[in-house]
Amino acid sequence: MAELDQGSPNAEQIKNWNEIAGPTWVAQHELITQQIRPLGELAMARAELAAGERVLDVGCGCGDTTIAIAIARRVGPSGFALGVDISAPMLERAREEARRAGAENVRFELADAQTADLPGPAFDKLYSRFGVMFFSDPVAAFTNLRRALKPGARLTFICWRAAMENPWFMVPAMAVMQHVAVKPPDPAAPGPFAFADGAKVEGVLKGAGFTGVALEAVDQPLTVGGAGGDLDAVVALLMQMGLAREALRDASDEIRAAAARSMKDALQPYRTAEGIRMPSATWIVTAKAPKSA
Repeated sequence: MAELDQGSPNAEQIKNWNEIAGPTWVAQHELITQQIRPLGELAMARAELAAGERVLDVGCGCGDTTIAIAIARRVGPSGFALGVDISAPMLERAREEARRAGAENVRFELADAQTADLPGPAFDKLYSRFGVMFFSDPVAAFTNLRRALKPGARLTFICWRAAMENPWFMVPAMAVMQHVAVKPPDPAAPGPFAFADGAKVEGVLKGAGFTGVALEAVDQPLTVGGAGGDLDAVVALLMQMGLAREALRDASDEIRAAAARSMKDALQPYRTAEGIRMPSATWIVTAKAPKSA
């Protein structure tokens, strides 16, 4: 696959995940991965991966889903996993992890899944952990992904439901809002909560030619910042992520410090012996590629 086209319809996301979000994720990889890995494992169980299958991992990031939890292990040496992502820094980390794990049945490609010339129909399964909510044109993206799948191939991904249903996001955001203006996420725009509306998700997949679309609502606590995370460390992590990072980008040191204190106070009630435990709300989405064109 060719290098990413900076003039692509997802240019803004490409810039963000290569210059801002991607490097931050790499730097905080262990903490973020511990936080979302249980949800990824739950979705992977729904994917029903089998030995010998070829699997496309969309938005694979640092390769945790492809290697560690792990598509590569589940499909075995006779199978194959291709991880695609738009973030070069994250893929560099994924390749390092693959070499460290001795995973020979995986490959990682820098590619925009909405527009890339993916090999196909070549894959038995498509899987994604929080990696498919960032397309400028989701119908076009999933149409392109469907072309890479064999007839009857299974699609499985996990995505966030509404921001208001996810205290791990809203509680820190509301703490920051005490000190700076915060622009709420546009539910129609590409971003973490773009697939919060189940009817929208079903419409996107059906519009892209998938059949048998099903959405399972999952409400499961997650450990923000990983197991046993220190509250100060969790606050430091959240200050670097998403909405807080954007809202505080031009703030003074005094305002940043005040926002951090407010965030720490807001997270205190969620502190447990296991770490900062907070509710989360997701969809696990499954569908099938049509058995014939």
